[in-house]
Amino acid sequence: MSGLNWVKSSFSDEGGNNCVEVAVTEDGAALRESDEPGRILALPREGLSALLVAIKQTPSP
Repeated sequence: MSGLNWVKSSFSDEGGNNCVEVAVTEDGAALRESDEPGRILALPREGLSALLVAIKQTPSP
């Protein structure tokens, strides 16, 4: 998945690590952790939508 425009979370620490990065793809989105950029989760639009709904419904610790 080369050539993607990765955007870091606004919650990233000062060093730019410990954050989630997201990139828009033709089919949906790709997600990765800044400290492991080689591990990418690619999701179609429906999968991304389902993931975000599940995250919002998960209680905070």
